[in-house]
Amino acid sequence: MQIQKLLERMEYTLLSGTAETEISSLAYDSRKVKEGSAFVCISGTLRDAHEFIPEAAAKGAKALIVEKDVPPIEGVTIIKVDDSRKALSVMAAAYFDYPAEKLKTIGITGTKGKTTTTYMVKSILESAGIRTGLIGTIETIIGDMHIPSDHTTPESYIVQEYFDRMVKEGLDAVVMEVSSQALMLHRVYGVEFDIGVFTNLEPDHIGTNEHKDFADYMHCKSLLFRQCRLGIFNGDSEHLAGILNGHTCSVETYGFGGENDWRAVQAELLNEHGALGVRYRVEGKASFEVEVNVPGRFSVYNSLTAIVICHHFGVEKEAVIKALREVRVKGRIEIVPVTRRYTLMIDYAHNAMALESLLTTLREYHPKRLVCLFGCGGNRAKSRRYEMGEVSSKLADLTVVTSDNPRNEDPMEIINDILIGVQKADGAYVSIPDRKEAIAYCMQNAQDGDIIVLAGKGHEDYQEICGVKHHMDERELIGEIIQENPKIRL
Repeated sequence: MQIQKLLERMEYTLLSGTAETEISSLAYDSRKVKEGSAFVCISGTLRDAHEFIPEAAAKGAKALIVEKDVPPIEGVTIIKVDDSRKALSVMAAAYFDYPAEKLKTIGITGTKGKTTTTYMVKSILESAGIRTGLIGTIETIIGDMHIPSDHTTPESYIVQEYFDRMVKEGLDAVVMEVSSQALMLHRVYGVEFDIGVFTNLEPDHIGTNEHKDFADYMHCKSLLFRQCRLGIFNGDSEHLAGILNGHTCSVETYGFGGENDWRAVQAELLNEHGALGVRYRVEGKASFEVEVNVPGRFSVYNSLTAIVICHHFGVEKEAVIKALREVRVKGRIEIVPVTRRYTLMIDYAHNAMALESLLTTLREYHPKRLVCLFGCGGNRAKSRRYEMGEVSSKLADLTVVTSDNPRNEDPMEIINDILIGVQKADGAYVSIPDRKEAIAYCMQNAQDGDIIVLAGKGHEDYQEICGVKHHMDERELIGEIIQENPKIRL
């Protein structure tokens, strides 16, 4: 493939060599450069790939894509662009022959709800015979293949590679989470989504190497709606105007408010035999009743979003109703069936904002007791520990403090930090460092009507200790506890 083919949809300056140079592969990591590669030099926050040009050339790179002036290298074509990250995204799309254009693409952005909504959309579309891939925080799903995720939205080359695999697998559509970081770093630059979705916005990902302030965070979220045909927006959000700023797409809104195009009315909470959910009626551009086996007001928003998306795929309401009754998302308010006496669930809430939202939601179901088990990760800001401890002590009847991913810290030091926050409020608490023992304590001492939430791990199936990830899946721990004490199920 000639380098000019990869550059056909962008402007560039040829510094040396020829645009007709044949290249064998596209690389953005110097360690993956091989004979005949085109190496895209990205200026990162930690390292500048331009520093590795000599190494790439020595490995046989035939073309360099740079955003700085660099001296010529004999036998190597050097091309300058304004932004290497944008170039990588555009070139990766060309390298895989523009696979996104062969799929129906759905991009979902927002602070919360992205993961659950993507799974709901996939479930509904698949139930209607529309083969759908998924890219998100937990995993990428391509047919029967499940690939664990390192980032909510992968680097642009990986995104295009996944799209290509989906096309070759015969999929019809893809639904993906699009993070603010991904939009800021141009990981989906050049992709024109058929549908873009905004769920909600709260302060998050603000700080060093992330967003400088909330305005920047909101601006990056809004970029999705300059590269999609149809935008579907949470019309109840106070930040709707900011997200709409500069949009180029057509607009539909959803929510509880009467001015929305799609509305949820007559919403009620369902609490039956240890299972929690919601029931509501869809009004506006359609009219029917749905039940969702995921608790809370936010699950109304998530499922309504999925309904609107799937309407634009022509999915019949019967398929929507059936799929929403059955949908489950690993680690997102995931109810683990143990007994009808109490409710046991696993959730990814791993900061104060998420934990407060979760516990407030569960309070609405009027449990006999609300029991919250959690820990905090090591080598992270201590403020998170104090904040999560205080939130749990305020909102839960019993807080069980345990270990999460201690990394390179002493687990007891982390627990003691959490207890400082716990003791700022008046909730009852215990500390049990071993996570399995802590879960067993909750199950053995559960009372009829309790809701027990295991927070922080969610979909993760490991515990990181001293830089080593040890297998640990809370679902398996629960199974082991039941095997060791079968009376827990009574």
